[in-house]
Amino acid sequence: MIELPVISTEANKKPRKPDWLRVKLPVGPEYAKVRKLVDTHKLHTICESGNCPNMGECWGAGTATFMILGNVCTRSCSFCAVATGRPPEYDEDEPRRVAEAVKLMGVKHCVLTSVNRDELKDRGAEIWYQTVRAVKELSPETTIETLIPDVKGNWEALERMISAGQEVVSHNMETVKRLYRPVRPQAKYERSLEQTRRTKALGKRTKSGIMLGLGETPDEVYEAMDDLVAHGLDILTLGQYLQPTKRHIEVAEFIRPEQFERYREEGLKRGLKYVESGPLVRSSYHAERHVNV
Repeated sequence: MIELPVISTEANKKPRKPDWLRVKLPVGPEYAKVRKLVDTHKLHTICESGNCPNMGECWGAGTATFMILGNVCTRSCSFCAVATGRPPEYDEDEPRRVAEAVKLMGVKHCVLTSVNRDELKDRGAEIWYQTVRAVKELSPETTIETLIPDVKGNWEALERMISAGQEVVSHNMETVKRLYRPVRPQAKYERSLEQTRRTKALGKRTKSGIMLGLGETPDEVYEAMDDLVAHGLDILTLGQYLQPTKRHIEVAEFIRPEQFERYREEGLKRGLKYVESGPLVRSSYHAERHVNV
């Protein structure tokens, strides 16, 4: 199989961001509307905390991915721009405020995610459950995707977390097996696979995401695809890793759009039902397309 080349760094030089990764600044009335709703309801979005390059496009369309359980994470992943530390007490009123914002925005498909709350015995499962239920009660026609964290093997928490009626449950692998230690030092490749398997066994449509450009090889990407399919994955997103700050792990290479297309084709051949693959693809990008695949 012929693999397409990448734009990689020379010795002691950082790779230059290619033209295909340029995005427009967020503007427009719909963006301003979402901005106001997020501020008024004191909500957190992964769009902002994660420095998502698609924020302008998604907010301009009147949609956003809400991040519950605060904006301080107990993990210290080397790729993530979300603040790390000891989180404050969670807000028990948050489910109501999120549900009201979803209703006011009139969104047809809502994506919810959260920081890791490893200090909580239930990993935040109860707030997850209550938030999904609140959205369903106020906006019964709204479909929901929950992008959930690693529950560290607390399978009772997982069951509670995904039993509130959401249509899609996502848990990101983030990278290939070999790179887990430098990229996700507090996570385990096999444990995330097991979480996907258990989610599928509970009857949910399953989804995951992998960042590319961290130094992985095509064969390692294919191995991850095969592992995910074997554990019941339905939907996979593949996108280019972008270094959020100088303190985070550097980009090893920029993957060309043609290679992303090759990965999409290979993923479908390997048994995935849907693959969203492209330089600017993120976990929640075009999430509304993933509900009925």
